[in-house]
Amino acid sequence: MRVLFLVALLLSVMSPAAVADDGWSVVPSGGGRPSFYAEGAPGAVLQDTVSVRNPAAEPVRVRLGGGSWVVFARGGAPARTVSVEVPARTRAEVPFTVNIPAGATPGDHTDTLTARSPDGRSATVRLRLRVGGPEVPALTVEHVAVHGERISYDLVNRGTTTLTPSLAVRAEGLFGRRVLDRAPRTLPVDLRPGSRVRLSEPWPDPPALDAVDVRLTVTAGGGARDSGSVPVRFVPWGAVTGGAGGAGVVGAFLVVRRRRRRRRRGQGALVAEPPRTEVESTGAVT
Repeated sequence: MRVLFLVALLLSVMSPAAVADDGWSVVPSGGGRPSFYAEGAPGAVLQDTVSVRNPAAEPVRVRLGGGSWVVFARGGAPARTVSVEVPARTRAEVPFTVNIPAGATPGDHTDTLTARSPDGRSATVRLRLRVGGPEVPALTVEHVAVHGERISYDLVNRGTTTLTPSLAVRAEGLFGRRVLDRAPRTLPVDLRPGSRVRLSEPWPDPPALDAVDVRLTVTAGGGARDSGSVPVRFVPWGAVTGGAGGAGVVGAFLVVRRRRRRRRRGQGALVAEPPRTEVESTGAVT
C-alpha cells in the first residue's frame, strides 16, 4: 500500500469544527485542520484519521460514512460506513483510507465525511482531493434554447481542472442588427471536472418580429473557451390572425429569413445541430 502524506489546508480564516446540535463534533485528527486535503496519483491509497469528540456526560453512538473513494476499517474488513460509540467526555480516533481509482480524472475532486447519530443529527467535514496528472482546462456549451423570456444552456467541464466560467451573450437579427449584447460576466458556479450544469439567462425584452441568431460564449481560466448558438424566429401571431396585412408582413419576414440562411450556407456557415437529449456520463466524482 502506497501512502502519501496528507497536508493541512492553508486558510486565512480557520473554520470551526463540525458540531452536531447535541454537542458532539467531528474533526480531522491532529488539531488545527478545518478539513481534509489529500494529493495522489491515480491508483494511490491515502490514509488519514477522523476524530469524533463527545464532551457530554453520556456516551454517544455515531455512524461515519463518506463517498465512493472513502473506506473505513471495521473488524479488519473494509467498509463504506462504520458505527462508533464514543464514551462520555472523550473522543474516538477513526482511521480511513481514500482509494483513488486507477482511471480517475486528474484535477480537483471534493467529498465529505459525514457523522450521524441515531436521533438524526449530523455533522460533516469536507474532503478535498487533487489527483495528479496533466491539467487541461476545457469546457463545452451545449443545448442552447430560447423559451419565452429565458435563454437556457448546458455547461460541461471536459477538462481536468475546476473552472469558474464567464458568459457573454449576443443576438443578431435580420441584416445583422444587434438586438442583444451582454459583456462577459463571471457565473456563480464552480464547475468540477466531468460535471454538467443547466443554467439560464433572462431576456425580458426579446423582439416582437425578427429572425435572430443567439450566441453564447463561455470562457474560463487557462484558455478554456467554447460557444453555442441557436436560431430563433419571433412572429406576432396575433397580427397573422388579424388580417391579410399582418400576414403580408410575416410573409416578407420569412422570405428575407430564407434568403439570409441560403446566403450563410453559401459562405460555409455552420448549421446548428438539433439539441441532444441523452444523459451523458462524464465520470464526475460525487
